[in-house]
Amino acid sequence: MTAPVALAVDHLWPIATGAQSASHSKGSREAKARTQSEDFEAAFLNSMFQHMYAGINGEGPFGNSKGVGAWRSFLTEQYAKNVVKAGGVGIAAQVYRSLLAHQEAR
Repeated sequence: MTAPVALAVDHLWPIATGAQSASHSKGSREAKARTQSEDFEAAFLNSMFQHMYAGINGEGPFGNSKGVGAWRSFLTEQYAKNVVKAGGVGIAAQVYRSLLAHQEAR
């Protein structure tokens, strides 16, 4: 079981005073928003992939040993990262647009 995913986005927006440092440039914010969006999609997909293995015991690449849960969690994490890297399922794009819209509103 994994812990709930928290999407920390407060550091993506410029300081409320309006002073923007070089590290908070528009390109930097967009890159951070894209990374956060992809990480969120990977975490979501990882959770969904873990459900595929719920209740499976016995034969398979990991057998039925005591450490199978940990290894399966590593496997599902890599599956999720690879799906996102290959274009994902659309969650990251939607979250990215939402983050940018939220930034524009601030």
